[in-house]
Amino acid sequence: QVRLVESGGGLVQAGGSLRLSCAASGRTFSASAMGWFRQAPGKEREFVAAITWTGGSTYYYYADSVKGRFTISGDNAKNTMYLQMNSLKPEDTAVYSCAVRYSATTYGVTAYRGYNYWGQGTQVTVSS
Repeated sequence: QVRLVESGGGLVQAGGSLRLSCAASGRTFSASAMGWFRQAPGKEREFVAAITWTGGSTYYYYADSVKGRFTISGDNAKNTMYLQMNSLKPEDTAVYSCAVRYSATTYGVTAYRGYNYWGQGTQVTVSS
């Protein structure tokens, strides 16, 4: 069984920064993709950022709303991932969840169905 644990959430003022971490355990082989999604109260879950490892190369994906402010990084051998969030805005307030993909899928990395396992989430609150 795979277990994902997020950490690093909290309360920050607008313009501040937070760094989220995600660690996966329970599997001995490397992930092919890891991603961050968020869900604000009353809203649908939305894609934030993803990192994939394919053919020896690493690729990064971002939602338009976070481009230039958030940076994703990770190590697929260690099944760990980070999200550096700068210039935070009140609209970034949400529960942030990490996800990992191990098996092939027809879904892209921006789709929540493109992942096999999910963490419980960590709350990020940005005050104005």
